[in-house]
Amino acid sequence: MYISTVRTRMVCVIAFLHFLIEQEILSPSLFKKRIKLKLPETLPRAMNPKDVKKLIDVIRNVRDRALILLLLRTGMRIGEVLGLTMNDLDIPEKKIRLMEGEKNEQGRVVYLSPDALFALKRWLRVRRKEEAYLFYGQHHGRLCYSAARSCFVKYLRKARLDQKGYTVHCLRHTFASELLNAGMRLEVLQELLGHEDIEVTRRYARLTDRTREEEYFRAMARIEKGGIDGNY
Repeated sequence: MYISTVRTRMVCVIAFLHFLIEQEILSPSLFKKRIKLKLPETLPRAMNPKDVKKLIDVIRNVRDRALILLLLRTGMRIGEVLGLTMNDLDIPEKKIRLMEGEKNEQGRVVYLSPDALFALKRWLRVRRKEEAYLFYGQHHGRLCYSAARSCFVKYLRKARLDQKGYTVHCLRHTFASELLNAGMRLEVLQELLGHEDIEVTRRYARLTDRTREEEYFRAMARIEKGGIDGNY
């Protein structure tokens, strides 16, 4: 049971106890010591690496594979991906140029990993050339969010991951966490995600237990060898 659920039920119990005190059934001394429940910080949800592989493995549709790999490998928001036009793509340079961010007015550049680039090229070969948007709907215009979300949920079910609470936005958190654990500096990650505040980036990207362990022993080995010089 989630602690938020426990707290909600506690409020009901306490209200009932107050009623019993007013009816002089219970003593007021019952509330001399109050119970306090502290809600934990809500952490962004990143997909487990094994689950990421399971998800990618079940996507056979050319468009859907390009869509999901772009979300996963560029860290773009779903609205940004759905708003992409052909003019935003720079295939030779393996880049996508976002002239204006979805949540701020700052533009940025994101990069295409080999697997995302391969999937994108396959989609570009079969998509309708007259469409302005990279991902379009049945009645022209951009693909809508509900259709993109339904696509993602469909593959979660196919990969038997639909009970894990993953959302489309988890792909952005996964992108951030994977790059941080691969050694990318937080400042660089901030630029790629388009965050104005680095503390937001810090919340997006989480180190795994394995990364923390490796970092600790790497640092401790340097300390034991006398590798720390100078004064504090």
